[in-house]
Amino acid sequence: MKIVRFGMQMQETLGLLDDQNKVRSLKGVFDLSNNESIGDQIIIEKLNNIDINSLPVVDSDVRLGVPINNISKLICIGLNYSDHAEEAGMAIPTEPIVFMKSISALTGPNDDVELPKDSSKSDWEVELAFVIGKKTKNVTEAEAMDYVSGYTICNDVSEREWQLEHGTQWSKGKSFDTFAPLGPYFVTKDEIKDPHNLNLWLKLNGKMMQEGNTSKMIFNIPQLISYLSYFVTLYPGDVISTGTPPGVGMGFKPSPVFLKKGDVMELGIENLGSQKQKVI
Repeated sequence: MKIVRFGMQMQETLGLLDDQNKVRSLKGVFDLSNNESIGDQIIIEKLNNIDINSLPVVDSDVRLGVPINNISKLICIGLNYSDHAEEAGMAIPTEPIVFMKSISALTGPNDDVELPKDSSKSDWEVELAFVIGKKTKNVTEAEAMDYVSGYTICNDVSEREWQLEHGTQWSKGKSFDTFAPLGPYFVTKDEIKDPHNLNLWLKLNGKMMQEGNTSKMIFNIPQLISYLSYFVTLYPGDVISTGTPPGVGMGFKPSPVFLKKGDVMELGIENLGSQKQKVI
């Protein structure tokens, strides 16, 4: 099942994607309460009973919003591809590098990305993100996948100066407004046979910059869930972004390439759709 949220910002409506990739509205058919998340496995089970083809079709040019609601945490993993660590000139980590992106950084998959004032080192990062489906605390790697409800795409946009040159707290360079485009949809885990073998890519102004496969992750999803759930309780709807392959702007030699006004980023992951953002 592919789940979307569509409409104007802060006024999104829940919908499903049919076999022809048309958005079908759930308005008046299925509504969430204020404390429920579409990432909750219980909610997904209820949606499975709905006949998608009976739902009204939505305009094809409708805006897509962040596909997950009520996200309490957006946790990211740094340097989780060995070849990306090498291009960044950093040691391959021996345990996951964890940082947070502010919830206020979240934006729709095709919304504009806004450069911070005086930014000169903003960068791109296509990443597989997974969604937690039930309360998760102190789980083992063997049971960890039972706590995943599905997957989506995150562009972990990063201001490198504020990430690396203003102390050691990466979150500062990762949390600017619009720096976490998420979507286009939330794909339930039954549709993804192997999340550890998905091709991912990113283009800048039509030129391929990143190509990789999730098989190259240093720490896989069960390892990340077990590690994270030891020191933080995860809740339905929490999103964990798993790191990026090589090809980020910071890694270009001899001169790094960073985002500028007017640039267009296009990115996607096999079976999870694609995003497109204009830099303003």
